[in-house]
Amino acid sequence: MIDVHCHFDMAKNPEKYISENEKRQIITIGMTNLPSHFQMGVNHVRQYRYIRLALGLHPLRATEHEKEYSKFKQYLDMTSYIGEVGLDFSREGFATKEIQIKSFEFVLDCVKSKNKILSLHSRRAEKETLEMLIKNRIRNAIFHWYSGPINIIERIVEYGYFFSINSAMSSSGNGRKIISKIPRELILTETDFPYTNGNLIDTYSYLSDIWGESKDFVKNTIKQNFLRIIQNIK
Repeated sequence: MIDVHCHFDMAKNPEKYISENEKRQIITIGMTNLPSHFQMGVNHVRQYRYIRLALGLHPLRATEHEKEYSKFKQYLDMTSYIGEVGLDFSREGFATKEIQIKSFEFVLDCVKSKNKILSLHSRRAEKETLEMLIKNRIRNAIFHWYSGPINIIERIVEYGYFFSINSAMSSSGNGRKIISKIPRELILTETDFPYTNGNLIDTYSYLSDIWGESKDFVKNTIKQNFLRIIQNIK
């Protein structure tokens, strides 16, 4: 199975969490909220075959971003994965909207000439996030836990960007509606641990039910989707 977006650095025992995923051969991409967090974890992850660490500037940590810019540049070439990055214009993040835009532009400027995969936070800022990706000609991006308007999904699909879905989405009416609009060839799976129950099996089972296909078919589809996106960073 594949988890393209989780926060294993926030587990009570991160080493145990990723060791168990390694034993189960779960491809696991751990997000970080700041480059200083990446700095603390990157050397611990190197020993694993199935575990990777992403370099992030989370929009809800925007007030801390500027002092982290130099570290972002310093560690950029140590990973193929960038996340969690993006924009959050919800009530929780709106006060730092302008800082977020500046920071996300910084990230995109850093990565646009490199082969990286971005995992995107886009809550209440889906249109703006997409427009900034297009403007900077970003090739490889995953909209994590998309919760925005249905009509924007069509534009995201038009540009070939992926979506990562989780058990919380498959458990809500709006989430199920969104999943139904995403072409299966652009779906990846995530847990967003610890913000959901972290259960990939539920997500695979849900896709099996709505596609009318076996769980093995779902696993193979997600695997092929993942292989396709990582081909772009080789």
